[in-house]
Amino acid sequence: MNIQGRKYISFILPACLAIGFFFLAMENAFSQTAPDGTPTAVTGITAGRAKSIVIAVAGLLSLIVGWRAKARPGSSAGRSGAITALVLGAICVIFSIVQLSTTAGGFGTGGGKAGAIVAFVLGLTGIIFSGMALRPKKG
Repeated sequence: MNIQGRKYISFILPACLAIGFFFLAMENAFSQTAPDGTPTAVTGITAGRAKSIVIAVAGLLSLIVGWRAKARPGSSAGRSGAITALVLGAICVIFSIVQLSTTAGGFGTGGGKAGAIVAFVLGLTGIIFSGMALRPKKG
């Protein structure tokens, strides 16, 4: 594996740790409860919306890296980029499913359902692009 391939792989672990940290930290940072613990009116960025934003950023990164890897098939940089996109997309899809399954309420309640659906689509698209880049060429 050349230097270019190591560059992508060296960012996977810190990216995963950062996504996990921000996913857990958003609950306390954007909590909209009164000091006595009662919920307040939903305005601005809630904890659920913030989690969905973090997941969507990971999905967008997966899509961009997968698209660039698809543009350079056959090279080692394209292969390592495709693997990076595959991992980021899988993480995004998993966290989106977790966000959707643990969110109570519907759309517009501040739970982040719409953002989690967008993040799911972005992550799935990144996985598709990475699969296209990793697919062996015919003939």
